[in-house]
Amino acid sequence: MIQDTPRLVVAASLFLAATLTLADDEGQEGSLIPQLTTAPTFVDQTAPHNGDVNPYGVAFVPQEFPAGGPLNPGDIVVSNFNNSANLQGTGTTIVRVNNGRAPTLFFKGKTGLGLTTALGVLKAGLVLVGNLPSTDGSGICMAESGPSQNVGQGGLLVINKHGQLVKELTSATLLNGPWDLTLLDEGEEAKVFVSNALSGTVTRLDLRITGDADGNPGGSVIVERETQIASGYLHRCDPAAFVVGPTGLALDPERDVLYISSTGDNAIFAIGNASDRSSDAGMGDAVVTDQAHLHGPLGLALAPNGDLISTQGDAVNPDPNQPSEVVEFTRAGQFVAQFSVDAVPGSAFGFAIRPLDDDFIFATVDDNTAVLDIWVVK
Repeated sequence: MIQDTPRLVVAASLFLAATLTLADDEGQEGSLIPQLTTAPTFVDQTAPHNGDVNPYGVAFVPQEFPAGGPLNPGDIVVSNFNNSANLQGTGTTIVRVNNGRAPTLFFKGKTGLGLTTALGVLKAGLVLVGNLPSTDGSGICMAESGPSQNVGQGGLLVINKHGQLVKELTSATLLNGPWDLTLLDEGEEAKVFVSNALSGTVTRLDLRITGDADGNPGGSVIVERETQIASGYLHRCDPAAFVVGPTGLALDPERDVLYISSTGDNAIFAIGNASDRSSDAGMGDAVVTDQAHLHGPLGLALAPNGDLISTQGDAVNPDPNQPSEVVEFTRAGQFVAQFSVDAVPGSAFGFAIRPLDDDFIFATVDDNTAVLDIWVVK
């Protein structure tokens, strides 16, 4: 799947990891960031032919994903939030990164969608993506606090393996600006955890995957239950970031704990009994409150060793000496290591990790340069 990348593109990314810093007790066994090399293994462009930029969401195609469409197991897909004019909330495309060449278009939706970091791929053969549109096309959220008439509520788009839209999931109260998501994918059933930037909440959708007309999996989904499981996170419009709200979600399935990075609160929280709870736990417990290394946390994932990896968007608590950081913490909130995606603040957002036996692939966007940087660690 992965081939060589042009030298010029790699050279442009040498800033990555060259600024890597470690905690005093570096060398924790299995820590992810200390294993990354100075330059990424591969660098892929993310802007398709229509010029969409500002890549946000990153997701791996699972091994069980059915054949017959443009995606293959192990592929990486990326969602774009901006259009070719770089206006926020107007991007319409999901691309398959393409081994150092131009990306392959997987999905193109209607004008002005604003596809967010809420991107996930179900092994039944469906792709889910959230949208948060700039309804007047200005790319600006004008309200001083909360949503406004020029920002749409959005929802979750359900796309089949051929890149065709088959369903839109919306809810007046429970899908209010889907900004990020994470999945508990069990094949014919899935739980989708969604952070909502316009209401400061987290919703769990319990889905049943239905077959298509030929009895094949991945036809569409039925929402069997929808539950608000967390709330109270700071949310507002932002002149640079469009909106600020709860963003990255990471589920520890063994402990059934959902971790939530709240950008405006500059903290990472934990909600227990996430996959089963029927009530709202509020903000949960603050587990990472490190003001020295948190700068508006955005994307979030669990490393193979159980550590938390978080990208920093610089919209809150910025530090000119730590722009666009990707930071690793223990689940107890202890800083492990960090590196900068780009010298330009606000360049880090979505990322994904794919374990490979004892190894892993780490992929993170640089939304300033519209590329996806990929490390293959063996």
